[in-house]
Amino acid sequence: MSNQVSRLISLDAMRGFTIAAMVLVNFPGNENHVFAPLKHTVWNGLTPTDIIAPFFLFIVGVSIALAYTRRLEKGVPMKDMYMKIVTRSLKIFAVGIFLNLLPNFDFSDLRWTGTLPRIAIVFFACSFIFFKTNWKTQAWIGAITLVAYWLAMTLIPTPGLGGVMLEPGQNLAAWIDSKYLPGKMWQGTWDPEGILSTFPSIVSGITGMLAGAIMLNNREKEIKVIHLMVIGFFMIIAGYVWGLTFPVNENIWTSSFVFVTSGIAFMALGTYYFLVDMQGHTQGTKPGIIFGANAITVYVLADVFALVFYIMEIGGQGINMHFFDLATGLGMAPKLASMIYALLFVCVNFVPAYVLYKKKIFIKL
Repeated sequence: MSNQVSRLISLDAMRGFTIAAMVLVNFPGNENHVFAPLKHTVWNGLTPTDIIAPFFLFIVGVSIALAYTRRLEKGVPMKDMYMKIVTRSLKIFAVGIFLNLLPNFDFSDLRWTGTLPRIAIVFFACSFIFFKTNWKTQAWIGAITLVAYWLAMTLIPTPGLGGVMLEPGQNLAAWIDSKYLPGKMWQGTWDPEGILSTFPSIVSGITGMLAGAIMLNNREKEIKVIHLMVIGFFMIIAGYVWGLTFPVNENIWTSSFVFVTSGIAFMALGTYYFLVDMQGHTQGTKPGIIFGANAITVYVLADVFALVFYIMEIGGQGINMHFFDLATGLGMAPKLASMIYALLFVCVNFVPAYVLYKKKIFIKL
């Protein structure tokens, strides 16, 4: 395997647009008025919003394969890389906890899980897996993990419920969280980013590393695209077939969910790579590149800005609700008003991202 990929514009843009999408769906003008595609599925099923988090974990995996392959070829000492992995993981986790503490910093009501803590764990686990194994072993680790999770969730009776359950708050993952997950849980009695579901989420990162291995091999670029597209297509089909016995579900990060979302990510990367890096269609990629250059920083700023906008009252309301009421008062449909606010909020976050990019400031947690 040789490093034929110095820098993928397609991957940078894909990362940035994923973060922008994350901001878009996280901060609507009014949470009670949101178009269905911009909401998470209540339980089983899949919406475009459900794809965003696994996309980011997939991109984390691709980035690990590309970045650490380059560093290995440059002869960077393993001790230094291990230290940076541990340090970066702790920083990302700590920032996630900081956001969970906002605005009251009430440690008695702290949620120890969330988007950034899960990214930190996946990054940490996948990085060490990458250094200790080759792509074939990584594929086996991913497959065994998903099968083991499937069997555990569908064969082990949920304690106290008299049988196997796969309902909200009534399943093995929720029971384990209720016993061993400290602090506050997102849904009160269960958490979509809990202990057991973290294992298949690591596999989402592993699938990204496998895609990275394809990008790094010695085959022609056209062959790489074909491999990405074909693998992605069959993963989606396999995922939905698997979903007949273990439904596609983001809340418990089912094995079928990993297959379907990673399959879509494979095909998205293949499409981006073909259009941007091979065909040179870079127009329209700049916003994604700018967001992607400081992706986690943008995610953190979005949370902070949202809090500030909530506190900054106009007419006794936060800025989001004031905008929503003003827009709907002028005759705009509620869901459209909510989405337009979300789009404007994305633009607000683009401003600091653009400033950092122009000044060549890249904040690496």
